[in-house]
Amino acid sequence: MSEVKKLKTRDEIDSMYKWNVEKMYKDSALWEKDFEKLKAKAPEMKRFSGKLSNAEDLLCFLESNVEVLKLLDKLLVYAHLRADEDTAKAQFQVLKNKIDTYAAEASSVTAFFIPELLSLPEGAVDEAIYKLPELKVYEFYLKDILSQKPHTLSIEGEKLLASVSDCLNAPGNIFGMLTNADMTFPSIKDEKGNEIELTEGNYSSFIKSKDRRVRKDAFEALFGTYKGFRNTLTTALTSSTKNFIFNAKTRNYATALESSLKPNNIPVEVYNNVVDTINNNLASLHKYVSLKKKLLGLDEIHMYDLYVPIIDAQEDHIEYEDAIKIALDGIKPLGQEYLNIFKEGISEGWIDVFENKGKRGGAYSWGCYDSMPYVLLNYNYQLNDVSTLAHEMGHSIHSYYSRKTQPYIYSEYELFCAEVASTTNECLLIDYLIKNENDKKKRLFLINQQLEGIRTTVFRQCMFAEFEKITHENIEQGNPLSPEDLCKIYHDLNVKYFGAEMVVDEEIDMEWSRIPHFYNDFYVYQYTTGFAAANSFSKMIVEEGESAVERYKEFLKSGGSDYPINILKKAGVDMTTPKPLEETIRRFDELLEMLEKEI
Repeated sequence: MSEVKKLKTRDEIDSMYKWNVEKMYKDSALWEKDFEKLKAKAPEMKRFSGKLSNAEDLLCFLESNVEVLKLLDKLLVYAHLRADEDTAKAQFQVLKNKIDTYAAEASSVTAFFIPELLSLPEGAVDEAIYKLPELKVYEFYLKDILSQKPHTLSIEGEKLLASVSDCLNAPGNIFGMLTNADMTFPSIKDEKGNEIELTEGNYSSFIKSKDRRVRKDAFEALFGTYKGFRNTLTTALTSSTKNFIFNAKTRNYATALESSLKPNNIPVEVYNNVVDTINNNLASLHKYVSLKKKLLGLDEIHMYDLYVPIIDAQEDHIEYEDAIKIALDGIKPLGQEYLNIFKEGISEGWIDVFENKGKRGGAYSWGCYDSMPYVLLNYNYQLNDVSTLAHEMGHSIHSYYSRKTQPYIYSEYELFCAEVASTTNECLLIDYLIKNENDKKKRLFLINQQLEGIRTTVFRQCMFAEFEKITHENIEQGNPLSPEDLCKIYHDLNVKYFGAEMVVDEEIDMEWSRIPHFYNDFYVYQYTTGFAAANSFSKMIVEEGESAVERYKEFLKSGGSDYPINILKKAGVDMTTPKPLEETIRRFDELLEMLEKEI
């Protein structure tokens, strides 16, 4: 009988595969020393209250605040990284809880800053910058805050809104408790006839099953359970939407959509352009559905057939060192400087590679202004892990460039840009893999993988974005939405997106009720824009070479020094036009042609 392979403890993992967190703090005693320093420094910020009309005091506040925030970030990142290495290690959980609790306290000390800045007379900030050139570096930061003046309440009003924030977040919390803690799903029979309790976790495996009966049973059991809670879930979602509309109205925005986009200076037209451009190109998705139906040999294609792979290829076992080589080969078009930074990340200990007992799951990129970037992986020798390595290093090298180039206040990039660099790496990698794969079956597998990536990230997320737009507009116009209304809106969208050949099963009408992103309003469209921008960058980099790479590196170096739309536009990607999305659809069409030719 073969021996059960046990998960290694943290101590059993070779140090060359662990991130070098000691570079931040050699030990917890040094962390504690800095924590005491922060607790002494942060309260001193109160002394600037009521003095911001004086240029020297304004500069002193801004510089002192940067010092406090940099120290807070460093303490926070270290504690969280160490806590994630081994969640069972109490010592680091204590550090994490300490700094998390203090972070809220520290931010409350400077709560006076924005209301006081907004209360200054018109032109006072310009005058201060003219008088004191050292303030020039803060100009965009200060003017961005001032641009929110029409949407900022009085100090009393802001306090009142802050005091009810917990109540306004209640619908999302109720949704989370209901779906994560209270809802249970029935058992279904797996491919071997074993009774298995369905969960949100194993649903993603069952819906890809080669056995059609299994995926159909899982699909019906999952959405049937959600349907049993349709009244509660409708109340949760519509209450969340009403709260968001209330917030938008209170802050003097014309619509909820505007209140979500305007703080980052993203025109509402960008959102509408995403929905319209994808709607104008749905024929490509219809063609994919038709081809999938044919390749699966089905008389009818149902919603539960969407995730089953059309190509079976033997997964290669890829050692981590080989994964690094593959990733470097894939991103070679980004040039030697970029590759050297990637290699530096490997040798300097940016990455925590393997799973160990107690380690947090998943993958992420983090770090702070005074540290190197850090990447958490749980490497498992699959091609998907190679892609994750390239993706997370895309985030990390974006952070590396922006922290090296920008002052602290502009070193973080906005969410609208956040997934662009990571996805550009993925696009370059998969393009390289497809071009260089000689095994026909594996090549088809890769082509289908990218098709699925575009279907789920571009088309599906856009459908979610359109659902959000319709539901918010209905409620803004005073139309209450019942479970039947939400199901009909969602059903009609599926019919439109997937086309005439798809049988849109009634179970899918409840899918809106299990999407947590709907409680973070107008978030999902950024998956579509992020992928489209990344696809455009990777296309330019491959086709134009060095000039495109230089423009792209300027994007990476920009951090948050301008609004996201402007940063992307300067680098050659204009998200106010349909072009990036149309290029993504063209890539989708190219992949479909490859698939048709090779099968």
